[in-house]
Amino acid sequence: MSSFKDFCSKKTVIGLGLGQFLSLLTTFTGSASSELAKRGINAPTSQSFINYVLLAIVYGSIVLYRKKALKAKWYFYVPLGLVDVEANYLVVKAYQYTSLTSVMLLDCWTIPCVMLLTWLFLKTKYRFRKIAGVVVCVAGLVMVIFSDVHAGDRAGGTSPLKGDALVIAAATLYAVTNVSEEFLVKNADRVELMAMLGTFGAIVSAIQIGITERNELKSIRWTAGAAIPFAGFSVAMFMFYSLVPVLLQVSGSTMLNLSLLTSDMWSIVIRVIAYNEMVDWLYYLAFAVVVIGLIIYSVGEKEEDQRRADIADEESEHDKHAYKKCPSRN
Repeated sequence: MSSFKDFCSKKTVIGLGLGQFLSLLTTFTGSASSELAKRGINAPTSQSFINYVLLAIVYGSIVLYRKKALKAKWYFYVPLGLVDVEANYLVVKAYQYTSLTSVMLLDCWTIPCVMLLTWLFLKTKYRFRKIAGVVVCVAGLVMVIFSDVHAGDRAGGTSPLKGDALVIAAATLYAVTNVSEEFLVKNADRVELMAMLGTFGAIVSAIQIGITERNELKSIRWTAGAAIPFAGFSVAMFMFYSLVPVLLQVSGSTMLNLSLLTSDMWSIVIRVIAYNEMVDWLYYLAFAVVVIGLIIYSVGEKEEDQRRADIADEESEHDKHAYKKCPSRN
């Protein structure tokens, strides 16, 4: 009964629901990138640039309207913007050298990195149930990767080792950005974070585009078939970046990365519904396993929150008794 109440709690439901919506947005951005790649458009930094500009304009306007000082020093956001841009760039670049299977598997490296960084810097404690939830989620993804559906993708790319190294580097950078954003959301301000990340992300992206993608942009023929997925990618990314801090504040960066494990499965569901494609039954089982892992993790988080609240109440009660026992100075 206690576990059922934990599952039905507002925080758990919001965390699970928002996590899956973000996963769907990730699926959409992946589909848009795939469509652009089919049309010979290879400009990952340019795709992200519009998102950063939208963040800077929308949230920057709110910050200016408030006319309040920043809660965190502006120069803290500079490395965050740089790391975020490069993480997006590296993971897209990796597809040129290694297989989709390798990218999916190695991208899971973000989860242990996030757990390590939150444990070291945010003092997050992971008890058995939360660790069990992580293990179940990753097991579900591994079931997908090694299913017959991906049998044709197991061949390596042009340079598998180079591609794998890029994915690991990107996953590590994503972990750094996720944990940094979680810290800033909980200790500074969500709107400020988005405004500053958008501003410095746009600056870094613009410099990088000028160096690496200038010729690529000149060669693009901006037909409707190219412009629609490009614009769709930017809008989906803007929504994703806007909602990520909400999930980080509610459930933390580990929950975020666990939720994003279902993005590949959502893409299969969309293909089944939209194109009537047949998929291996293992996909449905794997999806269910990942959802169960998310529930286990969320319930474990609820129990820890309650335990911390109980400890805080006990400390508060102890302080009251100590105060009463102290002799008056007057």
